Amino acid sequence: MNALLAFSPILLTIVLMVGFNWGAKKALPLSLLLAVVIAAGVWKIDFQHILGYSVFGFMKALDILIIIFGAILILNTMKLSGAMTTINNGFNGITNDRRIQAIIIGFMFGAFIEGAAGFGTPAALAGPLLVGLGFPPLAAAMVALIYNSVPVPFGAVGTPISGGAMVTLEQNLNHIGANPEVFKMALTKWIAIPNALIGIFIPLLGIIIMTRFFGKEKSFKPALAAAPFAIFAGLAFSIPYVLIASILGPDLPSLLGAFIGLGIVIFAAKKGFLMPKTTWDFPPKSEWADNWKSNDNGGDTGEAKMGLVKAWMPYVLIAIILVVTRIPSLGLKGWLAAQTLTISDVLGIDGLTYVLKWAYLPGTIPFILVALITNLMHKMSGKQVIASWKTTFKQIDGAAIALFAGVAMVQLMLKSGTNGAGLDSMLTTMAKSVADLSGNAYPLISPIVGVLGSFMSGSATVSNLLFASLQFETSTILGIPQVLIVSAQTIGAALGNMICVNNVVAVCATVGCIGAEGTIIRRNSIPAFVYYLLVVIILMVLISTGFNPLPL
Repeated sequence: MNALLAFSPILLTIVLMVGFNWGAKKALPLSLLLAVVIAAGVWKIDFQHILGYSVFGFMKALDILIIIFGAILILNTMKLSGAMTTINNGFNGITNDRRIQAIIIGFMFGAFIEGAAGFGTPAALAGPLLVGLGFPPLAAAMVALIYNSVPVPFGAVGTPISGGAMVTLEQNLNHIGANPEVFKMALTKWIAIPNALIGIFIPLLGIIIMTRFFGKEKSFKPALAAAPFAIFAGLAFSIPYVLIASILGPDLPSLLGAFIGLGIVIFAAKKGFLMPKTTWDFPPKSEWADNWKSNDNGGDTGEAKMGLVKAWMPYVLIAIILVVTRIPSLGLKGWLAAQTLTISDVLGIDGLTYVLKWAYLPGTIPFILVALITNLMHKMSGKQVIASWKTTFKQIDGAAIALFAGVAMVQLMLKSGTNGAGLDSMLTTMAKSVADLSGNAYPLISPIVGVLGSFMSGSATVSNLLFASLQFETSTILGIPQVLIVSAQTIGAALGNMICVNNVVAVCATVGCIGAEGTIIRRNSIPAFVYYLLVVIILMVLISTGFNPLPL
């Protein structure tokens, strides 16, 4: 009963957004209110702590809003400077086929950004770039989210593993006398192998969804016509991804796999290798459905008055800065992370401390920093600069309400373990109930636990922090290989990025389709379910053969 009550705010969110197509800014405040009622009535959390956790959530929402603001500012700056027009024209030199553009930008470029920065950055960058190329905003948002999945376990230079799963698993491993470093390498390898097998087909899956919902013919056939190139792109990423994971560990598979794959795929596209025989495009804008379009006026688009290299330079700078500031051995990561604004004991609650790592957030460095550099580099007028900032502030308004409410609800559910009823936190209660009900069928359920964590928190890292230890202990009790179950947890946390509330709200804000969140979650549930089925099939085949990569 407690598990059902704990799940009810999530269920209400899903029903309102997916069933009734409510926007997030309407649905999430109601879900927060329900979570408050349950926290007070069942978990017996006092008013001070409920308010404190909610206010803490409002503060944490600022982290996401800063990222969104920076991503939108980059887009508006480049639109007004004429860079986006030049980039759009430049793509005609490679291809004007929207299927191939989606794979290059959404999958390959997005995977590179995920490997460098993570935390919602890829969709926030790739989505607006696709819009700038002429994609319907709703299509850009959906594709960017679908593709931000396979690279996620090793995003932000391996943070979901090194800063997520292993933080909680070290205690479990030390307790049984196992070597955490050996376990981490085995885990990395067996996250990469199933994920890479799925990743071969993710570029194809993304364009299948795109042509089905946004093509004039509303058919899978145009996507299948591009299947050879899409599968080739999946292989170009997945092969180096597995090799790097197996040899070097969790820090660089997504970053280097995407970097290598991006070069291969662009070269192949230019040479016409495996390219579809006919070019596919969206219907004319005059035929677009209302919910395809942006509900924000992003400002006028400037004329193409610069070369292609100069137009792309802001994105090049972003990629370089992200890499340089995310690799610990280079020294900048620690220094930037140390630049903080701290509020201790929020509302008088001991230990509830909010830390804003303002310099380390990609919204400030590199996004806002590069936007300022672009103002000078592209010789923008003062009027253009002011217009880019004013438009950006206007566009972010709609996302703020949804994020404040959504993140506050998540923080309340995360921190509800401190309560007067002696209960586990709401999220832990849900996960344990799922584990108890599944029994020997647990391998079918373990990815869903990972999905649950990222769906609510917006982060694969947080999902792993919450549930990696639970997954390890459950698999130990059931006699199932721990490496495979924790791998399923991490892959589940990654696929949850396709439909997680925070990411959907963020990308809708950056492309200007606020209010379409329910549509995106409903449609992206299709590839997420396919992804889940493939994970389960691979997992069950391995377990049924008695395979155990690291007996403990």
